[in-house]
Amino acid sequence: MISYDFSGRTALVTGAGGGMGEAITIALARAGCHVMAVDLKPCPDTLAALDTVTYTQGDLTDETFVTRLAAQAYQLQGRLDYLCNVAGVLWFGKDKSIFEMDLDVWDQVFDINLKSMVYTTRACQPLMKKSPTGSAMVHISTIQWMRGDPAPQDAYAASKAAVSAFSRSIAMQMAGDNIRSNVICPGATLTPMQARWDTKDVQDEVADYVPLNRLGTPEDMANTALFLLSDAAGYITGVDVPVDGGMLLRA
Repeated sequence: MISYDFSGRTALVTGAGGGMGEAITIALARAGCHVMAVDLKPCPDTLAALDTVTYTQGDLTDETFVTRLAAQAYQLQGRLDYLCNVAGVLWFGKDKSIFEMDLDVWDQVFDINLKSMVYTTRACQPLMKKSPTGSAMVHISTIQWMRGDPAPQDAYAASKAAVSAFSRSIAMQMAGDNIRSNVICPGATLTPMQARWDTKDVQDEVADYVPLNRLGTPEDMANTALFLLSDAAGYITGVDVPVDGGMLLRA
């Protein structure tokens, strides 16, 4: 198993109250990183047990809160090295085809999935460029924006496409500050967001469609995030990494 050493470094992870954000926070903390973790949800027991994790509840669509949060993350060790934008929503039943959906839902999804990322990036960039070892951002998108869907969630797909486009833009802008920006595009991954896959039969059916014949896990995404944040990926910026078990091969 690959191991990383993030000792002495600090990360801000959004969406840390469960799923991928929780897994990334745990992985970073176990590798020696101090983590400012944030979500609207209460702190999971797994994170409460970690001495190097500081957990905060708050609304990432509130720019004042986000600015204060970034400053608090910086104060943990007098530096901010990493930002992981994991927070997001996928609202089945409300988010559907634009020919059917309430466009207020469209705006809400974009606020949570994209504008919150704009706020965190604006707040963290001035602090991250002070890092003596270089800094990195990882943002969570989805392979869904790369393909159509007979049962669409149009706001989700469009907002996640924008995440990838935004990451490439800021990667170019921040390269001179030695800040990298990359995107993970998960495929079918078993997280609390996918509550519809609530039985083993359904999970097996979805897994059968994946060439590697299993669902992804939050830990799969955490493993990829740690690589992209690490010095081992120091020459990688502005890319989208599908972590999908080969699902795009079927596109």
